[in-house]
Amino acid sequence: MDELTIEAFEIEDKELLIDEIMNKYGQEVLQLVYSYVNNKEVAEDVTQDIFVKCYKSLHTYKGKSNVKTWLWRIAINQCKDYIKSWYNKKVVVTEDESAYMGVQNDSVEQTVMQNAEDRELASAVMSLPIKYREVIYLFYYEELSIKEIATVIEVKENTIKTRLKKAKELLKKGLEG
Repeated sequence: MDELTIEAFEIEDKELLIDEIMNKYGQEVLQLVYSYVNNKEVAEDVTQDIFVKCYKSLHTYKGKSNVKTWLWRIAINQCKDYIKSWYNKKVVVTEDESAYMGVQNDSVEQTVMQNAEDRELASAVMSLPIKYREVIYLFYYEELSIKEIATVIEVKENTIKTRLKKAKELLKKGLEG
């Protein structure tokens, strides 16, 4: 199943539906959350909270957007709520946790290929202010379009374009100097 559809939400067994959503999007949501909170354990806790909220909100899905966009909206709101309540904590990206920024490596060979440049880039992305980090993450890691990002974050497309440009400038500056 490539994409969950509105028909899936007509399933009476909500536990089965939430299992499908978790299996399909669980790792991506975890990566998204990690891009906000910079901590593996916290990301796992917040991700669990997101799926609990998703389960409780299944009845609110109207089919106006795809399931992933609907879930991302829930996830981003949950992340922002977490950040507002715990924003004073500073967490540093460690070598092990930098893997959460990309696809999980399945083989030893892939793990070995993870080099210093990848870790440096992940660290640079994680050091960006959240409004820039979220657009970089959604655009490059989740491959959402400008329009989809604008929908998820609830800002205008031009704002997304501006933030993306500024984020690239900050990354370039951070990686060069």
